[in-house]
Amino acid sequence: MSLLNHLISRIESDGPMTVADYMSACLLHPEFGYYTNRTPFGREGDFITAPEISQMFGELLGLCLAQCWLDQGAPAQITLAELGPGRGTLMADLLRATRAVPGFHAAINVHLLEASPKLRDIQQQALAPYNVTFIDHLVDLPEQPLYLVANEFFDALPIRQFIRQGDHWAEKRVGYRDGALSFGLGQPSPQPALAHRLEDTKDGDLVEHCEAAQVVMAEVSQRIEHHGGAALLVDYGDWRSLGDTLQALRAHAPADPLHTPGEADLTAHVDFEALAVAAQCAHSRVTPQGVFLERLGITNRAQMLAKPLSGDALETVIQAHRRLTHPQEMGNLFKVMGLFPKSQTPPPGLNT
Repeated sequence: MSLLNHLISRIESDGPMTVADYMSACLLHPEFGYYTNRTPFGREGDFITAPEISQMFGELLGLCLAQCWLDQGAPAQITLAELGPGRGTLMADLLRATRAVPGFHAAINVHLLEASPKLRDIQQQALAPYNVTFIDHLVDLPEQPLYLVANEFFDALPIRQFIRQGDHWAEKRVGYRDGALSFGLGQPSPQPALAHRLEDTKDGDLVEHCEAAQVVMAEVSQRIEHHGGAALLVDYGDWRSLGDTLQALRAHAPADPLHTPGEADLTAHVDFEALAVAAQCAHSRVTPQGVFLERLGITNRAQMLAKPLSGDALETVIQAHRRLTHPQEMGNLFKVMGLFPKSQTPPPGLNT
């Protein structure tokens, strides 16, 4: 049995599935899912995330959250959380960088939201010196101030895709014909969640909608508004989604999303406007990652790291700085949004 056979059987039984259901099965199927079976991060995996490029990324995000904690009166007990922690690299760098902040480590309770048992084991090893609590659902977070980071988390949440037909929307679906998975369309119908998109689209335009992202935002932002805290959301995307952004990545190269399901990473661009609308606390402007990191002092940090180095080690730091910040690298593609209580100011590096 393979994931492809499982999907074919499901389609034959229930009919074509939504893109969201297809993504969920490919990424999280308990036996054949992509995140269930492999470690996708790093040069040996299928893609490299910002924390794997350089320690500077996690360090600066950690100090940013620690400053938010200080600005909000340094509460005695807080939750420090990460959504989709990868190999634990970002959290490890964050914790190392904040050790010198008086009282911060005494206040934190580290919580990680991770669906993959395999990745949990890797994260546990990376964070061995710390007491870490793994959770399956956001509602499992303690009712206390929440300081949270989510890097490339929202892009992996399952999306539905709709094509405009008049005032209705036909949902894109995954079916099986002629011996292969293929895309098709359901019957056009009204979609109240997309009513506002009738203003900026025309017939034939494709719009993506991520219900899971809105659920996550509502839970996180409600806790921040009620208890205090802050969140840093870093992902690729833009203010408003338009067009087909579903993509597959395998061995650091683009792949067909319908080919070899469960063996490639599936993601889609994040609609930051939808996240902002779902937020029940205040949010910052969406800011390019490069601008955000420069405001936090990444160039000074890179110079400090580079000072004693030469040769290949020096070049590694230079290239890491460029990759994280340059507009033609990750600097513009990735965006940052901050969440904070309505009574507070935005996290450092961000504004309203």
